[in-house]
Amino acid sequence: MRVVFFGTPDFAVESLDAIAQSRHEVVAVVTVPDRQAGRGQKVVFSAVKQYALDHALPLLQPEKLRDEEFLAALRACNADMFVVVAFRMLPEVVWNMPPHGTFNLHASLLPRYRGAAPINWAIINGETETGVTTFLLNHKIDEGSILLQERTPIATDETAESLHDRLAAMGRGLVVRTLDGIADGTITPMPQEGVACPAPKIFKDDCRIDFSRTPEEVDRFVRGLSPYPAAVMVMRSPEGADISFKVFRVGVEKADKTTAGSVFCDGKKVLKVSVSAGFVNILELQIAGKRKNYIEEFLRGNSLSGWELVM
Repeated sequence: MRVVFFGTPDFAVESLDAIAQSRHEVVAVVTVPDRQAGRGQKVVFSAVKQYALDHALPLLQPEKLRDEEFLAALRACNADMFVVVAFRMLPEVVWNMPPHGTFNLHASLLPRYRGAAPINWAIINGETETGVTTFLLNHKIDEGSILLQERTPIATDETAESLHDRLAAMGRGLVVRTLDGIADGTITPMPQEGVACPAPKIFKDDCRIDFSRTPEEVDRFVRGLSPYPAAVMVMRSPEGADISFKVFRVGVEKADKTTAGSVFCDGKKVLKVSVSAGFVNILELQIAGKRKNYIEEFLRGNSLSGWELVM
């Protein structure tokens, strides 16, 4: 089949590469416009654009998805199907254009974890299983008929990064199997069934660690945001300055009758915070503007004597 691929980040590159190497033809790639970023305002572009350039694939970067020039370019592709992986919401005039419709690869087992951050929330909420789903786009976000799914367990030490990479690798195979099944007429779309669960986008203000939670809940929260956008704790120096620390990994220690929010530091290799029914040991952290450190390395160069946790 002739395919137009829509995507932006690294997660989408796996699927684009799989389609490009399959019996199907990528007739165009759609990604976000280039942006300026950093102090030097250098022009940066998406991982999907880089792949398209490296493999000489036709590229479209519309500012507006309803732009008539863009829509005309899509029609000229004469595609059989559009495939979407980690891209913005498409208007009906786009997703309803190809004769076989448009399907999306989503990093959860729909209807579980509909929304922008399914990988993060699955870990934060303590799920033991997740997966990838291909589904047809319709008027409602992440609610279209399911085409195929593949499941995988979530490890007890899973981070957002490790799960992201595993699901991206799983997704590349599922996307091609979905295209094959549609082309061969062997897939029957099925309505979503079961309890829906939201997975909203995570903003900076959502990343603050709640140290009134249990050790296990804090651990899941940290792993679910590691390494990006990263869980955050705030400590107050003896001089009264509030400093934010990104926390990437913690250890869990259970205990009875602990008062949340107390900080214990031996100045050498232990920094732990009391929580509900135990402690969390801070194992890997970063101060803004500095590089990431293991706790032993951090304490060799930084004294936290007299510092307090800001709850």
